[in-house]
Amino acid sequence: MRNFVTPLALILVITSGLGAQATAPRARDLGVPFDGTPGPLNAITDVAGVEVGHVTLIEGSGPLVRGVGPVRTGVTSILPRGHEGEDEVFAAWFTLNGNGEMTGTTWVEESGFLGGPVMITNTHSVGVVHSAAVEYAVSRGKAFAWSLPVVAETWDGGLNDINGFHVKKEHAFGAIENARGGPVVEGAVGGGTGMQCHEFKGGIGTASRRLTINGETMTVGVLVQCNYGLRRQLRIAGIPAGAELREPRVCYRGATPLGASDPSCSDPGGDREREEHGSIIVVVATDAPVLPHQLKRVVKRAALGIGRMGGVGGNSSGDIFIAFSTQLPEGGRPGAVQRVRMLPNERITPLFEATIQATEEAILNAMVAAKDMVGADDLFVPGLPHDRVRELLRKYGRAVNR
Repeated sequence: MRNFVTPLALILVITSGLGAQATAPRARDLGVPFDGTPGPLNAITDVAGVEVGHVTLIEGSGPLVRGVGPVRTGVTSILPRGHEGEDEVFAAWFTLNGNGEMTGTTWVEESGFLGGPVMITNTHSVGVVHSAAVEYAVSRGKAFAWSLPVVAETWDGGLNDINGFHVKKEHAFGAIENARGGPVVEGAVGGGTGMQCHEFKGGIGTASRRLTINGETMTVGVLVQCNYGLRRQLRIAGIPAGAELREPRVCYRGATPLGASDPSCSDPGGDREREEHGSIIVVVATDAPVLPHQLKRVVKRAALGIGRMGGVGGNSSGDIFIAFSTQLPEGGRPGAVQRVRMLPNERITPLFEATIQATEEAILNAMVAAKDMVGADDLFVPGLPHDRVRELLRKYGRAVNR
């Protein structure tokens, strides 16, 4: 835990790269059945060298005052080769629906490489995090003529004072500096602090899959920042969970304790059933020997994992994904011709399947980890009720004994 002084206020910053929530329940702990075999950590960090860091900003309560708070936001970083790795990685990106932003993707598309971290924050902090990523690299002596960092976003303006611009460059620096391998903290942390998912509390989630192709063991890891979906659309292990989980609901809480029948819990306004809304960022990592054009095929499959959860990529949703492979040890270095390995297209389908499976589980892990949150103007967003999920799994005969 660390405090930074900003021009606006003293903001509590929780820096979390490793498993501070190591004992927190995950989707499998609720008895949710999943296909495929996870890696040891069931996280994106199961891909050797990948590191993840968060800086979480939480401060204040009550009425929204622009520039003051309440603050519910942050920054997350994913380092493809960790702090020690300087080399680029093969990469590709895909957008299911484009009402969102992921910078640097035109060069990823053109070159087939990703150099530096993937950063995730809120919509109105993309600029400061982008500049900070460049400045951080310069301050560490990295030599380049130009830099095009990858910075992605989802909107947290319901719970957070998004127009108060509370994310500063030191927070982006911190997210990079705090990045570590090992267990990844999930839920309302980092860029996912103020996010909502299927009208429950959302945020950061991760999962992985181990698979064997032609006798070689490979890993696919996924990290999501989920902020999309309507309650009625939610599916868990094929169960129409959203139709069953009508309470507790998103609402503005009054002076009395919140409850399902609490008259002080008022609707946040508008018809919440009118369309799917929100966004999701998906980062796919693998050590499989695949080239950028094959990663383009792999990264598209994240959309099917979202679809398993009930997401439809609605008109106002920003669903943007990036994938990278760490297989090339000296990726992007100028000079000598390099030899690369490529998985035959006829053997690539297991990677598609692993990406779908890990994306689905990462989303649900984010929702299971995230707890109730009250933010700006006393907006209450409930965490996914664990006991009710267990009941539904038993009711529909889908529970795995735990």
